[in-house]
Amino acid sequence: MVNTVKIYKPLLRAIMKLAGVRPQKIEVEPGTVMNIWAPSRLKKNANNGKKPAVVFLHGFVGDGILTWQFQVLALARDYAVYVPDLLFFGGSSTGDGCRTVGFQAECLARGLAKLGVQKCTVVGFSYGAMVAFRLAELQPELVESVVATCSGPVVTESLSRERLERLGFPAWSEFLLPDSASALKKLLEIGSFHFPRLPKCVFKHGLEVLFDCRKERAELLEALVIPDKDFAFPQYSQKVHLVWGENDRIFPVEVAKSLKENLGDNATLVCIEKAGHLVALERPFVYNKCLKKILASIYKAGHTK
Repeated sequence: MVNTVKIYKPLLRAIMKLAGVRPQKIEVEPGTVMNIWAPSRLKKNANNGKKPAVVFLHGFVGDGILTWQFQVLALARDYAVYVPDLLFFGGSSTGDGCRTVGFQAECLARGLAKLGVQKCTVVGFSYGAMVAFRLAELQPELVESVVATCSGPVVTESLSRERLERLGFPAWSEFLLPDSASALKKLLEIGSFHFPRLPKCVFKHGLEVLFDCRKERAELLEALVIPDKDFAFPQYSQKVHLVWGENDRIFPVEVAKSLKENLGDNATLVCIEKAGHLVALERPFVYNKCLKKILASIYKAGHTK
């Protein structure tokens, strides 16, 4: 049987190119290459100003363009959209042994610099939100604002232990690196408010395409969790906008509310009803409406700050 996901990916690439973004391989350092979807041609907006840059960072399942396809289509006309594949996802790889979120952020910063991005808003989902927060810490002159979806800056040991116990998994790799069609189905059902019924072959096809570099990704997950004693809540100079699925079972809304409290007046929180952890894919039109409103508050009338 023909793999449906393999058929969809070239179709999606063609659609993205029509929307004005193309993949570029960027060598950020010897042995480290990032695949970044970037504007085919930088154009000015209707107000004759340079389009503001918006960088989208994906989560732990899927690559950049699969995760953010609906947002690219909604925003590419008014913004310079960049969609990287994080290391060991999609077309990005490294020979370096470092697996930390900080290393992901450092490589991303170098990749964006090589593409000429000087300032941007970073929109991160789940694992990508953690990378976005770290990038904002490391490169405050680059990151104007952070939009974090369904994740905070880090996963501490206590939070990790509590969430895994609630989800019923012994480790994040058992949950996020499924090894069977039924395990992938369970992952997507947990991540959604209401996951549609699909033929079993779709999950089998997804498993064949979406989960390469399993050893390296397991190492990323191991490096993700930090001891409670090593965590001090970072101070961000940027505005942070939290967008959450009201029915998120992986990191519930209570996590978002606690995060907003820690961020103080520097943060806003929007919860989208009838949506789980996969809110941007599950309710793309509502999510896009929220995102456009946030971006409009950052970039008044299409002008950068």
